[in-house]
Parts: sequence; C-alpha cells; structure tokens
Amino acid sequence: MEQLASALVYMVIGVSVCAFYFYGSNFLLDKLFPTKNRAVDIVARNLRITTRIRPWLFLGPAIVFLTFYLFYPVVDSIILSFYGRAGKEFVGLSNYSWLFGNDEFLESFRNNMMWLVVVPTSATFLGLVIASMTDRIWWGNIAKTLIFMPMAISFVGASVIWKFIYDYQSAGNTQIGLLNAIVVFFGGEPQNWISMPFWNNFFLMVILIWIQTGFAMVILSAALRGIPDETIEAAVLDGANGIQIFFKIMVPQIWGTIAVVWTTITILVLKVFDIVLTMTNGQWDTQVLANQMFTWMFRGGGDFGRGAVIALVIMVLVTPIMVWNIRRANQEMEGH
Repeated sequence: MEQLASALVYMVIGVSVCAFYFYGSNFLLDKLFPTKNRAVDIVARNLRITTRIRPWLFLGPAIVFLTFYLFYPVVDSIILSFYGRAGKEFVGLSNYSWLFGNDEFLESFRNNMMWLVVVPTSATFLGLVIASMTDRIWWGNIAKTLIFMPMAISFVGASVIWKFIYDYQSAGNTQIGLLNAIVVFFGGEPQNWISMPFWNNFFLMVILIWIQTGFAMVILSAALRGIPDETIEAAVLDGANGIQIFFKIMVPQIWGTIAVVWTTITILVLKVFDIVLTMTNGQWDTQVLANQMFTWMFRGGGDFGRGAVIALVIMVLVTPIMVWNIRRANQEMEGH
C-alpha cells in the first residue's frame, strides 16, 4: 500500500506540475503580447509572435529532457567504450576486439536475430488477420478489446503470467502450469519448457507476440477502414474471392502502414530485456543483447567499458530502422 500511495502522489505531483507549466506559460505569453483592446497592427504583430512561440512552449521541455536523457548517454557510452572495468583506465579498442570474439555476445546476437525474424513478422501478420476478421463480425469490438488488453500489462507482469502457463512439476505431481496440464491430460510427459535450449527462445517470443499483436491490430484496423469501399466492390464484381481481395486489394493499399507497424515492433525487439530477465535471466541459451549489457554493466562488480560497447551495438542496430521509420512517416504526411 505504501508503494501504491507513493506512486499516486508522484503521479498527482507530475500531472499538476505539467498543468501549471502549460497554463502559466501560456498565460504569461498572452500577457507579454496582448491582443485585447489594442490597435489592429499591434494585434496582428502579437498574434504572429505568439503563434511562433506557443509551439515551443509545448516542445521546449520535451526537447530539453530528450537532449539530456538521450544525447548525453550516447556520448557518455561512446567515451566509456574506450575505458576499462571502472571507467577510468583507457584501454583503446580492446573492448571492441573482445566483443566479437566473445561466445556469449555471439549467442546474444544470434538470439536477437531470431527474435527479429519471428516476433515482428508474427505480431504484424496476426494483427492484420485479426483486424480483417473482427471488422466482419458483430462482436468484433469486444474481440479487439480482449486482444488489445495485454498491451496494458507490463513486460514483467506478462512474463509472470506466462511463467504460470509454462510452469513445470516433475511427473506424478499436479501440474499447475496450463501447458503441462494439457500435455498430461492427453497422456504426455510434462516438460520444462523454458529450459529447453533453442526452443525456449520461441516460448519467450510468444510472450512478446501476445503483447504486441493488439498494437498491430489497432493500427492496421484503422488502415483497413481507410480503404475505399469502391475498390472492394469492384473486386467483388470482377469475381475475386475473399483471399484474393485480402492479399491483392487490401494489403497493397495499406502496405505503408504494415511496414511502419513492422519496424516499430522491430525496434522494440532489439531492446527486449524484461521478458528474458524475468523468465530465464539469460540461462539455457536465451541471452539477448540488452540483458547481456545489463549483466556486464551492473552485475559481478560491473564492467562499464564492455557494457557500453554492447549498448552501442544495440544503438547501431536500432538507428537505421528508426531513421527509415521517421522518413516513411514524413512521406505519408506529405502525401496527405
């Protein structure tokens, strides 16, 4: 209860400070450049000035915080990557040479690539299929709500839920894990799913797919509703069946949105950390880059140099996708 009370207090304080800032800054701006009871030329001049300044009142704090919390850590990580364990001894490129000869890093990189192939594709495809199907049934909004609900759960909370699904008890004991209970019911032997090398990576991926499918469904459902009815009707008149309409008419028209959803989930996958930490902590060949960075940076005495190098690898992998995503969004905005 104490933690809940503290969270509520901080939430109220944070919202109150934001509201006071935006109200106060706009009030002050209107006082400095008044538009009431003034000559027409003065009103026009003040309106031009306030129109230019007002957006920066909203963007200013965000830009300041982003600069401090984004730009500074990047620069500091680059500097730290050339230093040793305590971040004081200059070691040059030795951290980089260690990185590409380290088996744990190569395992993490390989696992991240598997996540990149499976999770964005699966979540986007399932979201697209569900969005298309739920638009055709009367209880579609209820289904969408249920599918979107996992988005409201933290990654740690979702991992705890799926830990109960994957729970393993030795043969002969009552299986409280849903998956093993089903296996035993049909006469099979219970399995320790999350400790099965290689396959356990896919069991962890299911958690993120479960969370992100709702996100993909909502965005793609909005895109599908933007398709002109005339094109669908023309396809029906030409004799196209449902599958042909879906893949040859609907998907091409929302391909840009599909790409944005896919890249957004891809960026999230490259930074995946909570699920692996909660479920396996990188054991049984499930290590990923973000979890390994955390391990090197903060555990076993910490090694700031090696942790910083892994962080830079993640940043290098994420940056091109983010740039492409932003350019794509800007192109769509210009098209409208």
